[in-house]
Amino acid sequence: MKIVFWAPFGIRPKGTVIARMLPLAVGLQELGHKVVVVAPPYTNPEDSGKTEVVQGVKLRNIQLGPKHKVLAVPALAWRMLSAGLGERPDVIHLFKPKGYGGVAAMAHIGLQQAGLRLPPLFLDTDDWEGDGGMNELHGYSGSEKRFYRLQEQWITRRVAGVTVASRGLEQLVSKMDIPPSKMLYLPNCVFDVPRGCGAATRAKLGIPLDAPVVLLYTRFFEFDQKKLHQVFHSIHLRMPNVRFLVVGKGRAGEEGLLVDAARQHGFSDALVMAGWVEPRELPGYLAAGDVAIYPFADNLVNRTKCPAKLTELLLAENAVVADRVGQLAEYIEDGQSGILCESQDPEEMAVRTVELLSDPAQRDLLGRAARASLLQRFNWNAAARDLDLFYKSIVALA
Repeated sequence: MKIVFWAPFGIRPKGTVIARMLPLAVGLQELGHKVVVVAPPYTNPEDSGKTEVVQGVKLRNIQLGPKHKVLAVPALAWRMLSAGLGERPDVIHLFKPKGYGGVAAMAHIGLQQAGLRLPPLFLDTDDWEGDGGMNELHGYSGSEKRFYRLQEQWITRRVAGVTVASRGLEQLVSKMDIPPSKMLYLPNCVFDVPRGCGAATRAKLGIPLDAPVVLLYTRFFEFDQKKLHQVFHSIHLRMPNVRFLVVGKGRAGEEGLLVDAARQHGFSDALVMAGWVEPRELPGYLAAGDVAIYPFADNLVNRTKCPAKLTELLLAENAVVADRVGQLAEYIEDGQSGILCESQDPEEMAVRTVELLSDPAQRDLLGRAARASLLQRFNWNAAARDLDLFYKSIVALA
């Protein structure tokens, strides 16, 4: 089959295209399909109108413009629809039921309802977008929030099939009267890739090889900042020679709050802020920690999220101490492939982290088990096979 993926935004700098769409496209192509990604590159406007090949997958960046947001919506949606249908696909798969791709999907559905014979349209949802979801995390206007809520509800109920990235999303989508035969649980997965060199990264950052290192790989918005500060402070009190390696940046300068808290609580010398790291260098940074923490507030956004960053940490053989929220409990078997804590108890996360920092044998055991479990249960090749069968089951009924 020929398959078109409609992306929600460009390939840089956000993670959905790289972390979810491309691995599925690669896996489907290894099964003999041809996949084309059509993207509105407003996040990387320098690629407007360019076609490129990424990991063997054709990526068509539509032409951007006009600049006025209201005028851009119909223009970009029409270009996505035209580019997608112009590939003459057997299947179109929309990733995220919102934005320009969402408008293109609404037009596609409208044309189908008017009697045009078009390829089946599928939807992938990896976040809850509406009330209580991603709408609350962005500075959208009231009209934008209402429109995204409408898109999520209207599109989901009318597509041929829905892929969901988490058990939480599976529950919410099922409440829209989507039958199980039209829904596929498709969590974020991994390919089997070698670990990076943590020792080289430590040397680059000036971290002693014998220093205990706590790794935080984050965008900061998934937890309460005061909780993070409390966890770091508590760990530092128990283990003064610790280093905190922070990879990533926040949306609103949250890393600055962490620097201020470190100064206030006396762990500035322990804090190593790496910021955003180039993808080719990331494996080395993820291998530089001894224990990784994954704080995760218990809210609707997180209960429906399928965090790709957690899969990267587990693949790097990190012993992970995480909060018992949503999909995290799908990836981590408590005490076997990681440690799960109560999200409202920062002291528990600190204590369990220090225990692992003090027990190299146990953290190595957890890290190896985490990687092995992830590769066995959450593998992109197996996910692509499941998606292939899902497409075929729906297309056969069309």
